[in-house]
Amino acid sequence: MDFVLLFKALVLGIVEGLTEFIPVSSTGHLIVVSELIGFNGATAAVFNITIQLAAIFAVCWEYRSRLLAVVGGLRTEVAARNFVRNLLIAILPAGILGLLFHSTITKMLFHPVPVALALIGGGVLILWVERRRHDITIQTVDAMRWQDALKVGCAQALALIPGTSRSGATIIGGLFIGMSRKAATEFSFFLAIPTMFLAVFYDLYKNRNVLHADDLGVFAVGFIASFLSAFLAVRGLLRYISRHDFSVFAWYRIAFGIVILVTGYSGVVNWSN
Repeated sequence: MDFVLLFKALVLGIVEGLTEFIPVSSTGHLIVVSELIGFNGATAAVFNITIQLAAIFAVCWEYRSRLLAVVGGLRTEVAARNFVRNLLIAILPAGILGLLFHSTITKMLFHPVPVALALIGGGVLILWVERRRHDITIQTVDAMRWQDALKVGCAQALALIPGTSRSGATIIGGLFIGMSRKAATEFSFFLAIPTMFLAVFYDLYKNRNVLHADDLGVFAVGFIASFLSAFLAVRGLLRYISRHDFSVFAWYRIAFGIVILVTGYSGVVNWSN
């Protein structure tokens, strides 16, 4: 058993879980950390996809009562049907654009420097949204119309660019159209479930030839680490936003992006890609 490889899997699992649902870009962090610790290649790419699935399971577990209530009420409750309708509408923009441009985006943008630029740009956008007047017209997820869901879905499509952050795009998009912080954050959590399930299984199917039984231990360590850290991150984020805005994440994004650029162009870190 390669304990160094297991340690790398543990680190990446924790990174994924902690960053998937906060607006700092989990994909961007995985790209950068993978480059730093030398965890690259086809198997590493599939690993990074798989641990994202673990983070989604953490959200499903945290909101299991709500999700079961929706499933049970589909035949009798309008609110449950509207909830599912809004999720399906919201995943369409990213789903369509992802199918059309997935290969191009992966080839051109899944590298540290483009990630750094997206981190900085997204941070500036968060600061701008937080400083504009925020008139709340949508207090809860159940109060959303299909038009609101479509707008948030269009915002989520921006997250196809690594470093943008899927959660960041949906949360800030929600705030921009008048959602409360709690409603925008929870809808981002719920929207992650179908979006990420589809994206993960699509990527796993495309890369099924690189999956091997010998990698099971590494995948298991990363999966468990991602699940546990994501579970803690979801609860922590909900507590945080009850008293604070998202500015701290914006400044973190800007600082992290600048560090990547400075270390790369100064030669401190050799960002080979």
